[in-house]
Amino acid sequence: FVLGLLHGPRWIFLWVLVVLMGVNMVAPLAFWGTLEAKVVLVTFMMGGMLMMALTARFGFTRILGLGHIFWIPLIIFLFTRWGLHPADTPVGIWLRAVILINGASLEMDGIDVFRYARGEREVTVGP
Repeated sequence: FVLGLLHGPRWIFLWVLVVLMGVNMVAPLAFWGTLEAKVVLVTFMMGGMLMMALTARFGFTRILGLGHIFWIPLIIFLFTRWGLHPADTPVGIWLRAVILINGASLEMDGIDVFRYARGEREVTVGP
């Protein structure tokens, strides 16, 4: 999966390895005492495992958008916790960033999966 990112557009590489990994994998460590941090990190790892399986099976195709399917219940869960963390606290800022960034990613993923379902099944990047 990561090798595919290296051969794709630079912005996708930065989006995944800096933005998505930053809010979903690195930042939770700063808030590890919260349930939200644990749920975000576990969900991110589950998605990563699914992405690797999808890449092994289908290559670097648009179906990889399914790798973030776990983010739908994650975002719903985080919305239920919204009121526990005011927007002017570090945890509150991070929580809102996760919802915003993962939501934007889900939108892009949904488009990719839809395009895959409509027949765009070619490998999008490769060595």
